[in-house]
Amino acid sequence: MARYRGSVCRLCRREGEKLFLKGTRCYTDKCAIERRPYPPGQHGQRRTKISDYGVQLREKQKLKRLYGVQEKPMRNIFSKAVTMKGVTGENLLSLLERRFDNIVYKTGFAASRKEARQLVKHSHFTINGKKANIPSMILKAGDVIGLREKSKSSVKLTGALEANSMREIPAWLDVDKGKYMATVKDLPRRSDVTSQIEEHLIVELYTK
Repeated sequence: MARYRGSVCRLCRREGEKLFLKGTRCYTDKCAIERRPYPPGQHGQRRTKISDYGVQLREKQKLKRLYGVQEKPMRNIFSKAVTMKGVTGENLLSLLERRFDNIVYKTGFAASRKEARQLVKHSHFTINGKKANIPSMILKAGDVIGLREKSKSSVKLTGALEANSMREIPAWLDVDKGKYMATVKDLPRRSDVTSQIEEHLIVELYTK
């Protein structure tokens, strides 16, 4: 399976905004985009004219990098979004927000989505009381995520909710820190997605 092994800070600089790929470092003045707010490489500071296709491509790449999704899974999610009722772009964002690894990150159990995927793959969490280790699972309203009993002995995992308390928990999620559980109260709406994403550009790109 394809995997990006380079510096994740370069990805933020390439897209020109924070994607919060480095965990707590992104909230400090050590963040690379704060120190060097231009694309990486020797030509990073040059002014270039981007075509309409280039603008659409950059927006799609930003979305993929934000959620840590490769091209084939992204196309599969888009295909599912097209078949759903409602606006395709909003459906796409809703499906990405409801990914298992993203919810683990959003609730504060992990410092980054990359760490969340690793924790999910190592079977540290359950969904509705059953072991689950597939990061790409799409959760639905009413699903409950919990920390496995054997994982509660890990100080890092049990202290993660407090360590990541600077992150705002979305309104469609309910977190019980005492029980190390999180509930999907409702489906995320477009207003719940705080990242600066112009999803209509991605829809235009994929429907060409």
